[in-house]
Parts: sequence; structure tokens; C-alpha cells
Amino acid sequence: MNIVWFKRDLRLEDNESFLEASRSGPVLPIYIIERQLWLQPDLTGRQYNFLKQCLDDLDQSLRNYGGKLIVKVGDAVQILAELKEKHSFDKLYSHQETWNRWTFLRDVEVRVWAKKNNVHWIEKTQHGVIRALSSRNGWSANWYSSMNKPAFQKPTRIMFVNEHTDPIPANCELKLDDDELYRAPRGGREEAKKLLDSFLNSRGEKYRSEMSSPLTAIDSCSRLSPHIAFGTISVKEIYQATTDRLQNLRHISTDLKKDWSQSLKSFSSRLRWHCHFIQKLESEPEIEFRNMNSCYNGLREDYFNPTYFEAWKSGHTGYPMIDACMRFLTATGWLNFRMRALLISFSSQHLWLHWREPSVHLAGLFTDYEPGIHYSQTQMQSGTTGINTIRIYNPIKQGLDQDPTGTFVRQWVPELKDIDHDFIHTPWLSPNKPKGYPAPIVDEKTSRQAASKMLYAVKGKPEHKEIAREVYVKHGSRKGKQTTGRTRISPKNRLQGELNF
Repeated sequence: MNIVWFKRDLRLEDNESFLEASRSGPVLPIYIIERQLWLQPDLTGRQYNFLKQCLDDLDQSLRNYGGKLIVKVGDAVQILAELKEKHSFDKLYSHQETWNRWTFLRDVEVRVWAKKNNVHWIEKTQHGVIRALSSRNGWSANWYSSMNKPAFQKPTRIMFVNEHTDPIPANCELKLDDDELYRAPRGGREEAKKLLDSFLNSRGEKYRSEMSSPLTAIDSCSRLSPHIAFGTISVKEIYQATTDRLQNLRHISTDLKKDWSQSLKSFSSRLRWHCHFIQKLESEPEIEFRNMNSCYNGLREDYFNPTYFEAWKSGHTGYPMIDACMRFLTATGWLNFRMRALLISFSSQHLWLHWREPSVHLAGLFTDYEPGIHYSQTQMQSGTTGINTIRIYNPIKQGLDQDPTGTFVRQWVPELKDIDHDFIHTPWLSPNKPKGYPAPIVDEKTSRQAASKMLYAVKGKPEHKEIAREVYVKHGSRKGKQTTGRTRISPKNRLQGELNF
């Protein structure tokens, strides 16, 4: 018999591990709820609530075959050892997991246990992310090749092994809050399919032009990101459905075709970027904790201001767009990418906070938390990669650009609901100061210029260029072009686009 260890692939469709295991003998499908994982600071109840819905949906899919999902609670090595003693299995199937450091170290322990106990652990690749990648040359071409291969079908027949299943722990048992989110996303494959269908056939028409504003992005973005993170639907399935929809556009009117074509092409490219960023963490797990470019070490570490941090976390910085975005994210568990970038840029540049603490806080707020994307993008917006253009968002300008009438701000910062339209993004300039809303925590222009000066001073160091070249060779996007140690870092490879789903 074979153990199938579901991780972040909570589906039967396009699941190579499950298909191969079911073809080679009886299977025991398990999911392990690891108490220590859920005690990590980057995980919260909002992610756990979504996970529980996904597990329920996966269990129902297995019951349609006459089996069920076996949930085990505890330490992975101990649980696998107990199952080994009881069932004498010699094959363990799962997908390769690129997640936070805790799961990386757990997999190291499982690998040692498997080898010692003569268990062949068969890990399948997922999402086009390649383990032990020797070079980024050709990575993009390999990704497209992978995405264009047929999706793996569900098994036609499954033989199951009987085993006791543990009750799923309540949030309080794992010391997790039971967040009641506004417009909370629903977990499970059926919900993912509904979202994909509505995006490709109705909501996504203006995706390209509407994904940057929080007013329009909430409906125009696919909202598939938590489903991708937990694997209720695969990137390949989404990519192929998007490709099919693009091919069918020839049957619609010319007026509609332009917007749809541009939007779906933009969305499709972001699916590749999704894997591109996860590949960075797979290739260098340390970027969860350390600057990609070591020249930035020591730049912010000794200047962390806890008062600034608390104001930023609670949405009381005195900058309306910052505060509205933080309160919206806290209430909903989701935020479009441009506004995510704005929050990190403001904390790292204007408040001069080291990116690690803010990134962990944001990770806990995102229902769709994906470490590979999260930490790579956090460093990119903090200016510590060394290969990306230093970009410091002006929160006032972003407010004027993305919420010109202040509709979003007024909804999420009610202290400003009666402020004059002309001062909605600069309430401190209004002759009628709003009651209960703080003055700006820092001066925008002064803090932005100071941050820029310090970042460019580091960038001008002789050693910066050489380290940046090494970072680029390891992580840069090159779309199949060959790269040597003397490669020039081109603006085309700076990925300044929006990573929105």
C-alpha cells in the first residue's frame, strides 16, 4: 500500500502524486495538522479556517470514491512512524513543498526518517518550481513547457486502506483566533472553479486596467490566490483555462476583444511570475530572513521604532491610503498587489522599519499567504534585492491615483467620512481638522528623500554591483536567454509589474 501525504495540493484533479499512488496499489490518503506549524508567527486563524474548508471539500471528493481523508494531528515523523508500524508501507507520495523555514526543516527530518526506515519518498514537482535548480537559464521556457502538458486526470478507480482519523482541532486548541472576516473567501475546489469561471467569463474583462485600485480590484481580480496557495486548483489548470479562453475570443465582437485579450494575457503572465518568485525561495530559503543583497545588512536593524510599527499595524499613521489599506486587509484577509506594495514600501522607506517584522505581520493577515512570493516581494519593495529599481511609493499620490474621490478611504477610515473632498488624502491640511484621526506620523517628503539617499548610498558601493550580479544570475528572470557572470542587469528583468490574482 502507499501513503499519499496531501500538503498544499488539496485536490484530486491534476494531482500527479495521488494518481501515481492509486495506480500502483491501495492508498491511504492523509493530511497532517502539525501543531508546531500553526504556532509559527506567520500563521493565523484566518488561514486555518480556509484550510478546514478545503479539507472538508477534499474529504467529500474522496468519499465519492468510497474512501475518506485521514486527518492526523501531531508531529509528521511520529505519525508516519506509527503508520509504518501498523501498515508496513514502503512508499510515501507527496508533492514537493516550497513553504516557510519550519516546513523545510520538517521535510529534512522526514527525509532522514524515510531513508532510515527504507521508505521511498516520491515527491512530484508542482507549479513549475524546480528543486536543486542549477541555473535560471531556460527556466521560463521550461515553465511554459510544463504548463502546456496535459493535466493529470483523476483516477478511475481507487482502493483505500482503512485507518482511524483524528478530529480536526478547533482554533482555540491551536491557540489561533477565530477571525470573522468581511467577505471571507470560501475554501474548496468547487469554489475555486466558480471563481475561475466567473473571472474568465465576466469579472476579468477590465482586469488589466482595474487591478491597481482597491476599489475595482476586489471584483476584477480573480481572487484565486488562496486557492492557489492551498492547491485546491493547480496553476496549470488555471493557465490552460485562460489559454482556452484567449483562443475563443475570436468569436466575440471586436469592441470586447481588446479588453479581454489584454486582461487575460496580463493575468496569464502573472501565473508565471507566481512560480518565478516561489523559485527564488526554493533556490535560497534564507531570503525569508536575510537580505538578498548583503550590502544592505545593518541598514535598518538598529533603527526599528516600535511606536511607528504599532501605528502602521493598526492603521493609524495619519496617511489615509495607508490606514485604509491596512484596515481593509485586517478585515478581509486580502488586498490587491499595488496596495500590498504600498504598505511595505511605506513601512520600510518612510518609517525605516526593517522588513522582517512587518512582513511577518502581513503574512498573518493574508489568507493567501505564500512565502515564496511574500518574502521576495517584501524585499523587492524594501529595496534590498540589489537587482530591482529602488521604488518608494508616495502614499498621497497613490491615494489620488487609485482612490481619487476618497470612496475607499471614507469606507475604511470613518474618521474621515466628513472631510472635504480636496483634503481626503491630506486631512492635516484641511482647515477643519478631523476629530479622532492622527496627524502624519512622519513627514512624507523628508522621510522619502532620506530613505532614497541611504539606499542609493549603499547601491553606490563598489561591492554592491558584484553582489547584485550574483543575485541576478541566481534569481533573475531572463525568458530563456543565456546568462554569464558578466551579464548586464537590464531594466526588462526588473519585474516592476503587478503580481495580482
